[in-house]
Amino acid sequence: MAAHSVVNPSALPAAAQAPRRRWWQVWKLPVGVQSLIGVGVGALVGVLAPGVGEGLKLVGTAFLNLVQMVVVPLVFPLIVLGIARMESVKKVGRMAGKAILYFEVVTTLILVLAVTLAKLFDIGANAPVATADPSAVAQLDKGIDFAELLLHAIPKNVFAAFSEGNLLAVILFATFLGVALAAVGEPGKPMTTVLDSLAAAMFKIVGYVIRLAPLGVLGFIAYDVAHYGFGNLTSLLGFIGVVYLGLVIVLGVIFPIIAASFGVRYVPLLKSIGDLAGLAFVTRSSEAVLAPLLLRLEKFGISRSTTSFVVPLGYSFNTDGSVLYQAVALVFLANAYGLDTSLPALMLMVGVLVILSKGMAGVASASIVVLLAAGATIGLPPEGVALLLGVDFIVDMARTGVNVVGNSLAAAVIDKSELKSVAKAQAKAGDTARTTTGASTTVHDSTELCAATPVSTHEDNAVDNTDAVPSFAGTSNGHSKAHGDRT
Repeated sequence: MAAHSVVNPSALPAAAQAPRRRWWQVWKLPVGVQSLIGVGVGALVGVLAPGVGEGLKLVGTAFLNLVQMVVVPLVFPLIVLGIARMESVKKVGRMAGKAILYFEVVTTLILVLAVTLAKLFDIGANAPVATADPSAVAQLDKGIDFAELLLHAIPKNVFAAFSEGNLLAVILFATFLGVALAAVGEPGKPMTTVLDSLAAAMFKIVGYVIRLAPLGVLGFIAYDVAHYGFGNLTSLLGFIGVVYLGLVIVLGVIFPIIAASFGVRYVPLLKSIGDLAGLAFVTRSSEAVLAPLLLRLEKFGISRSTTSFVVPLGYSFNTDGSVLYQAVALVFLANAYGLDTSLPALMLMVGVLVILSKGMAGVASASIVVLLAAGATIGLPPEGVALLLGVDFIVDMARTGVNVVGNSLAAAVIDKSELKSVAKAQAKAGDTARTTTGASTTVHDSTELCAATPVSTHEDNAVDNTDAVPSFAGTSNGHSKAHGDRT
């Protein structure tokens, strides 16, 4: 009788050993794959059952509320801790100055690109402006009150700012508190310990919430397809195409040039945050990915002090995708109504948008409000903006994704710049130490010659003062591995 051979499972190929994943085990797939499935299912529901699709908005809104629930409790301690652990208040001001300068320069570049493309393709010349509904923007056509906007950023009650999710006010208060904790020193250590614990707990909650992202994606896509449909696409294809072309140029040309100029690894950065940009694309909300984005950038190697300060600030002052959309929309509507689009008029549009696009994060329907205010400066009828509302969700997805990438790149650039500043300080301190040591050696050598007695120099005991300058990159990265990447 032939002996039965016993198969050793460990000798089988890995593919043969792995159990087959049934379709109902989709929840075991990575969150990114689940989200893609959610896009497909949501689109089908929106097309085949519009009533159900509109009802699923509740699911998407619930997910977005969960994400927004942790944004302020996470951003606040991270900003406070990042500033409190910097070596000096001067460094806070230096980083803020670099960030604002970067935001302004990049915004201007993108606006110039946008108006150039819009003018080149002459979009809007045959737009159906007669179909615009003035009532769609009637409640928003109030202009921008800059005094009110300034007061909005300065909270008279910090608890009200927290409850309203007023990110600008939270950033301002967190900056003051961080500076104060750095100034008081040792007595502030108990509070920094509490804030450390709060940040760790919030990161944990973020991990739980992100697991629900596929459901949120399904809800948003089902609602968008069911509610908006594709009726206005034909007449506005030129506008949509130019916006997407501009955003592709920003992602594929402008951002890589900026990254290369500062030594940032752009492609690895995109790979690191790509799924989060995709989630922002689908949900049309940058805030939906703010918390996990901070984690991901820290894992990429950017210091926590930089990410926790620059990224939230960028959410208000560095909306790269949004400003491109606004500039293209202005030229489109100006052409549609036969308004002046000469070079001086285009320069005026760029200048107005550079000013109006900053600090609008706390304003409802910010992009539409900016369009209305900027349009008023060139004589654009407010009802013209209503023409674009039917396709706003299509361009909104793309501009939101670009906003996320733009702020990630901004954090990487500022971090590189800060590292160079620290390196210069170290080099300067090293030169000072060597100069001091050399002078000391010369004095003792002269003494030895005069006294004819052996005198030891201090050269062997000289301390390199470079070590007295703490590494900026190492002051705020201490918890990155502890938290990990939970997305």
